[in-house]
Amino acid sequence: MKREVPILITLVSGIFCLIGFFVPHPWIHDLYGDVQNWGIVVVGCTYVLGVANLLRINLRQAQRREGDWIYKIVLILGLLTTMAIGFSEGNHYSDVHSRFQWIYLTFYSPMTSTMFALLAFFIASAAFRAFRIRSPEALLLAIAAFILMIGRVPLGNAISHYIPDAADWLMEIPQNAAKRGILIGAALGVMATGIRVILGLEKAYGGGGEGGA
Repeated sequence: MKREVPILITLVSGIFCLIGFFVPHPWIHDLYGDVQNWGIVVVGCTYVLGVANLLRINLRQAQRREGDWIYKIVLILGLLTTMAIGFSEGNHYSDVHSRFQWIYLTFYSPMTSTMFALLAFFIASAAFRAFRIRSPEALLLAIAAFILMIGRVPLGNAISHYIPDAADWLMEIPQNAAKRGILIGAALGVMATGIRVILGLEKAYGGGGEGGA
């Protein structure tokens, strides 16, 4: 029953959501909205479980002084402080001058920018290792990457105005074509996975180990 009940609920909810999306009947539309609201409630409960699990794991590691335990304490204090301030401000937490927004703009946003700035160096080193020209395709990729990198900085325009034009052409024509192909493939994959989940063929989400039947 642990696996059959979740699969049955998923089957009924999934089929009903598909019908509600394609059939514009008022009764079906209202029930479709109710199912979506139930999903929001379930997602909210998973957030609570996630916070509880995060606190449990990090508190245990901080008590045992395992690894970088000092960072675990910083994480716990930051989480609890942000939650307390957010709850205390109620519906006004999103106001421009609220304390919650101050925490977001003062701590979270700069740290996120710093992480992305550091990632740029890792991406550059990974690209240098990956662009070892061993085939015509790798040569073409290296040339395109070089044109894009040079064309996006003032140095490219200083060398020749054709370089930024070539970079724009690469971004607008070949890049868009490849991106749309990838998006179409990803959409087909999402559809196939959704159908497998609805029909109960994908059991990994229900704790059944590896998916597939």
